[in-house]
Amino acid sequence: MVLKYAATWMLGFLMAAGPAVAEVEQCRFIRAKPDREACYERQAAALESRRKPPPESNTTTIETLRQMRQDDDAVYKSIGGICRGC
Repeated sequence: MVLKYAATWMLGFLMAAGPAVAEVEQCRFIRAKPDREACYERQAAALESRRKPPPESNTTTIETLRQMRQDDDAVYKSIGGICRGC
């Protein structure tokens, strides 16, 4: 019974992953060099669009840390009257 479910999941996974692999492999079968290079450029652009944006500059990070510190201080002040050892 467990083997049947595992086989079903594996088959579903392979079917879902199949089109993504085929999409990457199609460029190398194009015979005309300009068309093939255009295909590779489209794939590179698609890959670039899926990547994470570059990290923000240090000034923004410093501002973010400063704001987090202010928020932490406000929380610490608000819980100062709570009995911690009761």
